[in-house]
Amino acid sequence: MGRRLRFRGSGHQKVDKKGRVSIPASFRRVLEAGDPAWEPGQNPEFVIVYGDHRRNFLECYTMVAIEEVEDQIDDMPRGSPERRILENIFTGLSVTATVDETGRIVLTQLLRDKIGVPLDSEAFFIASGDTFQVWNPETYNEVERARVDEYLDALPADVDPLTLLPEKRKREE
Repeated sequence: MGRRLRFRGSGHQKVDKKGRVSIPASFRRVLEAGDPAWEPGQNPEFVIVYGDHRRNFLECYTMVAIEEVEDQIDDMPRGSPERRILENIFTGLSVTATVDETGRIVLTQLLRDKIGVPLDSEAFFIASGDTFQVWNPETYNEVERARVDEYLDALPADVDPLTLLPEKRKREE
């Protein structure tokens, strides 16, 4: 069984005057591994979900990860309100992107508007396990970092954050 690659880390990336931004190199390796059609010398594809008006970031899925979500949606009753909402967000309000030869993608006007990142500025990338997010750096600091800090500050000072994890699953024998 091979090691499962996951996105790790965070960082600021320059957005140029054409809306191009470099994907962090370590993220590119995960995108390649998560694209079953990718072969060395080719450019990996992934999906950027920009839907859900309550989110002010872009959620980026490997092809494998988005297919898992789509399989779960397909298992829902056809025509149910929940399925329609999820189809709208994950298929209608998303775009397939390709990393170019230099490791960049283009953040279109629609995507830049969604997160409030103007041309010739910066975007903030942060790993989230099998996805990664792209934020306006100021919004990330004001919203997400503040939310995490508030949650952690509500815990007793001596609490180890690892205690928030669910109990380990028993290994199958």
